Amino acid sequence: MSVLTNRHESGTRDSPPPRPPVISVSGLRVVLDTGGTASDGGTAADIVSDVAFDVAAGAILAIVGETGSGKTTAATALLGHARHGARIAAGRVTVDGVDVAAAPFAELRALRGRRAAYVPQDPATALNPALRVSTHLDEVLRVHEPGLSRAERADRIEAVLTEAGLPGSDRAFQRRFPHQLSGGQQQRVLLALAFVLRPKVVVLDEPTTALDVTTQTRVLATVRDMCRTHDTAAVYVSHDLAVVRSLADRVAVMYAGRIVEEAATADLFAAPRHPYTLALLAAVPDVARRDRLTSIPGHAPAPGERPPGCAFAPRCPAAAAVCRAERPESAPTGPKRTVACHHPVHGKPAFTGLPVAVNAPIAASPGRSDAAAPDTLLLHARDVHVAYGKTPVLQGVSLALRPGACTALVGESGAGKTTLARALAGLEVPARGDLSVHGATVPWPVEARGADVRRDVQYVFQNPYRALNPRLTVRRTLGAVVKHCFATDRAETERRVLAALERVALPPRTADARPRDLSGGERQRVAIARALLAEPAVLICDEITSALDVSVQAGVLDVLAQLRADGLATLFVTHDLGVVRAIADDVAVLHRGRVIELGPADTVLDAPREDYTRTLVAAAPRLAPTPTRTEERKSR
Repeated sequence: MSVLTNRHESGTRDSPPPRPPVISVSGLRVVLDTGGTASDGGTAADIVSDVAFDVAAGAILAIVGETGSGKTTAATALLGHARHGARIAAGRVTVDGVDVAAAPFAELRALRGRRAAYVPQDPATALNPALRVSTHLDEVLRVHEPGLSRAERADRIEAVLTEAGLPGSDRAFQRRFPHQLSGGQQQRVLLALAFVLRPKVVVLDEPTTALDVTTQTRVLATVRDMCRTHDTAAVYVSHDLAVVRSLADRVAVMYAGRIVEEAATADLFAAPRHPYTLALLAAVPDVARRDRLTSIPGHAPAPGERPPGCAFAPRCPAAAAVCRAERPESAPTGPKRTVACHHPVHGKPAFTGLPVAVNAPIAASPGRSDAAAPDTLLLHARDVHVAYGKTPVLQGVSLALRPGACTALVGESGAGKTTLARALAGLEVPARGDLSVHGATVPWPVEARGADVRRDVQYVFQNPYRALNPRLTVRRTLGAVVKHCFATDRAETERRVLAALERVALPPRTADARPRDLSGGERQRVAIARALLAEPAVLICDEITSALDVSVQAGVLDVLAQLRADGLATLFVTHDLGVVRAIADDVAVLHRGRVIELGPADTVLDAPREDYTRTLVAAAPRLAPTPTRTEERKSR
């Protein structure tokens, strides 16, 4: 365990001494009570155990890992919080001198917000829709700093909004309600709420997951600047390692409730030591290069189901007998670096494909599909216009999809990506223009289309949990599609359902599960299977990987690559240009309702013609550091 220092402090002899930690965690154990008491067989399953880290003022620690790794549980313990049914069972958690684990509730309540703040993932649900922007901030100041006058509160509100990159002096902006703000503006308001009291500590839980790349870049820059300006120690929870590389001073990798590797950010990305860290990095798409993406087989074990020995051993091809029998303890492997592994990785892997053979890739990297002649277009939209009232959303958009090819549709939030995708699928969008499928003209509203066209064009929504009926098993959900499209008997329906699950790499037992029983990646695969049961020619995917772990995302992208090999045309709506590089043949860049650039993915990403496209590419997070101008000159 090591103390994080500000990234601007060098290691030279003249550097100031390391700063004392504002956050100090040791031996943290959070358990989930499974019912009963110790005398009648009740148990407590570990959610996190043996977690330890320190963070100094002005420094940022990123905690990364798959869903279920315990990263959010460890981070929110800094506020003395545990989810319903859980409790902090052991350890010491000190935040700005307060022992959170032992503090009485009154002291915790005083700590929260005033000295330790929290920024949640979804601003749309965190902000009160009935309160104006200024009212949100004024309410916090009145509760925690009652001595401030009205004028002083107004000055503080203006200052913190400006620091968050918002028009703080604009009274009209301050009077807006949350629904009148963009997603990026909502997220910045949450940052302003977190920093308005000048806290010593801030916990950020996946705050940029659903943002486009340019908005994400601005929000991350705001986080860095505000932490440095106010000397605030930050813990940033994320599953996006590319984002982490550009933000954090240090990274703690969690798996099955434990920190398996901790290191300075540059060291961890240059040479990961734990096989799990290596596998995570191999699953991350990078806009800078088209590499093979590798998903990690299996699933992280849930609390109460973790095996003896190393919890990663069932998924690690390097596991030996000692790994299954003895739990590895965290040990130093270099200056300010620890790894919990019996067989740590050595050497300096490069980011060109999978650095070390942890897993063999399931499918080769896709390339441009030129086998189809232009006259075999599956879907062709020409001069598409959409307006809501007098507000134009799409203006003269044209797009064509070829058999076996993937076209990515990219652009900032509000560019019209989802509007175009829904229009092509016939989903309640007032569209004008020409649309043809298999060369035949079809109407825009789905209810006016024939059964064959409705089957040919299928849509996969961004949020699979909301798209699936929570009351129905997967078998009933998928079976309803088969019966509707093909009027099959019970035996044939069952055969098709099981075949669809196999096609998206899900076991037959998934048929008996309900959405709540599945992981996010499994739910997304079920949603894809539902669309495929209609035997479509075109699959429209709307941001279907934005909230998925990188390993799960790699598995979903691999499924899509295999489907394309069968001739399926795909329109992939996304804001992740790394995903675009990994899967797309062509890219259409949408800006203010117009396609401003269209061409092969590698050409558009490597040599964009438009300034807007260049801005998107420059803002995309990268695994490898961006070369400095000096390094670029040396390489020439």
